[in-house]
Order: sequence, then C-alpha cells, then structure tokens
Amino acid sequence: MASLYNDWMSDKKPMFIDVNAIANLKPRKSDRTRTAILNGAVEFLWAHPFRDMTVAELMSITGIGRSAFYQYFKDLYEPMETLLEGVAEAVHSATEPWFIGDGEATVLLQQSLSDLVDVCYERGPILRAVAEASTTDERLERAWAEFLCQFDDVISDQIEKHQEAGLIPQFDARPVAVALNRLDASLVIDAFGRHPRSNPEPVREAITRIWMSTLYKSTYIPKPEI
Repeated sequence: MASLYNDWMSDKKPMFIDVNAIANLKPRKSDRTRTAILNGAVEFLWAHPFRDMTVAELMSITGIGRSAFYQYFKDLYEPMETLLEGVAEAVHSATEPWFIGDGEATVLLQQSLSDLVDVCYERGPILRAVAEASTTDERLERAWAEFLCQFDDVISDQIEKHQEAGLIPQFDARPVAVALNRLDASLVIDAFGRHPRSNPEPVREAITRIWMSTLYKSTYIPKPEI
C-alpha cells in the first residue's frame, strides 16, 4: 500500500521562510518583511479572534507601513492560510517517527505525539483562530476542513497498515482516525489557544494514553524525570 504520508510530504513546498532560523545567510528584505507580518499575525491572535484583525492593526504590530502588507498578501485570509499550512508542515514533520520510523510502534507513536504537543504548544493561537472563525466564515471553514482531513487520511492509512501487520486489532480505521484527530485538535486548542497556556505535560499524557490504549491496547509509559 502506498504511503499517503510520503505522498503528502513529497508535494509540499515551504510556505514562508523563518529568516531567524537560517544560519550564515543574510535574509532579503522581502523575506524579513513577510515573516514579520506572519509573526505579527500570531502575536495578534494570542489576544484577539481573527474577526477583529485589520490590516492597520496587524501592521501596527510589525512597525511596518500598512501599504507593505499588500506587497505580500491579497487580503487577511492569505496570512491565516499560510500560517495554518505552516502548522500542517510542522505537525507532519513532528510525527514522522510513527509514520516512517523504524522500531517499536508504540515507542514511535509516543515520540510522535510528544513532539506533536510541542508544535501545538507553540502554535496554538493559529489553530484556535482558524477553528473559531470556521464556524462563521466560509473560506476559513474550508481551510480548517482541509487541514483536518489531510490528517484523517494519513492516520487512517497508517492504522490500516498496522492492522495488516497484526499490530492493531481489526476495526473500521477511518472513524477511529477522525475521532482521534478531532480529540487532539479540541484538546490542544483548549489548552494552548490563548494565554495563559496550560502545562503541556498533562495534555501530552492524556493524548498519548488515549492513542496507545485505543490503537495498541498498550499502557502509557511516562518518560523518566531527569
């Protein structure tokens, strides 16, 4: 069976550049400006819903002139879609161990879920803003549905592969994948969507316990404290 995860990753292209993460390169002004706008949007979303965002408010956070916004984005939806795509790429990268790693499935799953929580802890306001706006805004409703569906697909595919290998009991994989995915989204949005964020450790444990017991009938094993 072809891997939906590998197919998804092979089609992805970076949506924006984190200029601060690039060593030994002097970023172009256009890269710095675009990244500043995206970072400004995240800063705004920590305290406000998307419906309150305006170009003037966003650009006042960046300290850049309002007209610069339209050099990079057509409207306020584009930075939101770009940020959500960035979350998707980060989640796929964080969960690689379970999808393509070698080793004990439960160990790889626990690592992937731990790294998933770290991503959501950092990018929680993006998830909250799009999820909340999706209930009243058609464009973000579509973006949110596509975001969730891509994970429904790859999780369902992975469950079926592990069922074929005898690692997971036989059941209809799709609704279980959807249920686990929606549970994760709801929990991390509630915990990390605004300041003050919740402690990530109980969230990490809750998600891991549910996934491991549901899929592998296995018990969560906490990492030893160092």
